[in-house]
Amino acid sequence: MTRVAWLVAAACAAAACPAAGCMHAQPFVSGDRTAITNVITAQAAAWNSGDLAGYMNGYAHTPDLVFTSGGNVRKGWQDAFDHYKARYGNDKSSMGKLEFHVTEIDPVGADGAVVLGTWKLDGPNAGHGVFSLVFERRAEGWRIIHDHTSSGPDTPRSDAPPS
Repeated sequence: MTRVAWLVAAACAAAACPAAGCMHAQPFVSGDRTAITNVITAQAAAWNSGDLAGYMNGYAHTPDLVFTSGGNVRKGWQDAFDHYKARYGNDKSSMGKLEFHVTEIDPVGADGAVVLGTWKLDGPNAGHGVFSLVFERRAEGWRIIHDHTSSGPDTPRSDAPPS
């Protein structure tokens, strides 16, 4: 009977995680909230030091990444990175000072979360607004797989800064 129970458990695990290399679901715990917040904090620190590549490390390096901002939809990590390089370069002075404030982190199952917050950018491209991010637990840790960023009504530009 023990062997049958083991086979049933293995089959259930395979059905729940059919993709090769898929991580087995872990429960969402308070440490996950901290890990997600740390990703966002590291992004702001990288941005503020003019490190665009470091900023992009918070996103899943995948062609499936979705980023919406300023009425545009960008698909893929490389497209988002190329857009930022064209707009800001790696010039700390043109990037300004970015601040994030996380207001909610809501788990979506064991390996996902939706994060709601606000952003503020001081400097030549000053503005503010809101963001919602979908995070996924990946082999490399928590990463953003979907980013929707909006500008506040008095932000004088059509393309919101990254979140």
